[in-house]
Amino acid sequence: MDNIFSSIISVPVLFFFLGMIATWVKSDLHIPSPLPKLFSLYLLMEIGLKGGYELFHEVSVGSSSISEISSSLGACMVMAIIVPFMAFFILKNKFETDNAAAMAATFGSVSAVTFITALSFLQETNEPHSGYMVAGMALMESPAIIVGVLLYNLFSKKEEENEFDKLLVRKTKWKDILHESFFNGSIVLILGALIIGIACGQKGHDELLPFEKIFKGMLSFYLLDSGIEAAQRLKKLKDNVGFLVFFSILFPLFNAALGILIGVFVLDMNLGNTLLFTILCASASYIAVPAAMRLAIPTSNPAYTVPVALGIVFPFNVLIGIPLYTFIIQYLQAL
Repeated sequence: MDNIFSSIISVPVLFFFLGMIATWVKSDLHIPSPLPKLFSLYLLMEIGLKGGYELFHEVSVGSSSISEISSSLGACMVMAIIVPFMAFFILKNKFETDNAAAMAATFGSVSAVTFITALSFLQETNEPHSGYMVAGMALMESPAIIVGVLLYNLFSKKEEENEFDKLLVRKTKWKDILHESFFNGSIVLILGALIIGIACGQKGHDELLPFEKIFKGMLSFYLLDSGIEAAQRLKKLKDNVGFLVFFSILFPLFNAALGILIGVFVLDMNLGNTLLFTILCASASYIAVPAAMRLAIPTSNPAYTVPVALGIVFPFNVLIGIPLYTFIIQYLQAL
């Protein structure tokens, strides 16, 4: 419980709320415009590098077999593709395409802080788990972002055609859509960083330790700016608060149920790895995806992503989700 509480009151999270409060009291606090993009790029790079290092470590020490690692990471990527598709077609009935795509990517991706909280929980209970799940966390960022951008590009183009050229049926330019979706700057950066982390291994990790140590500081600046921007746009949530709260609890619960069933009955994972996989399926990103959406879908409203992921999904998972998922996994594994 102490670990869960300390995650909720951690410095970066509190800076997010400071940004919101500063806006509500009409303070002139702001982050100069070129810097938020730098913070976004740094966070994407560090998450990718960390996943690459962890994957290299697991393979080099031989603590897990290649088949075990590949099947687990493959399941992570499959869920990162399926979840945003499901979310998008639900959310599109309620929101515009850009916001539906951004939220779908957010729910399809993961929360690093929720994942770290689950790791702390496992360490407290002396429950064994594998380091390659950190690589799974990094790998789940990109597919969700790609799906979000792909869906946005596809459906926004269809809407433009319906609005401006209803009488002319034009073919979707899949080449352009796929290029933008797979080679968007944020995608290239996080996947490139993952590959670099694998290639450089421990030596690269040691060389960049000072770079890694500023993560929480950069995250604090990023969340401060996100809090300011989210608070400025929160009034747009006014008519959708009930739906967002309802969706942001039930949809992660549904994803958690899928994660538990896959982890226990398909992958035959131990309790620790199943819990981590479940958390990856059930959490929502408030770091990498909002940062990527700011670059890839600038018209999307961050008030629909960061506050929902950080204000609803995150506290639900760390306060209720982790112990609930653990109990269900233990029950199923005891059958």
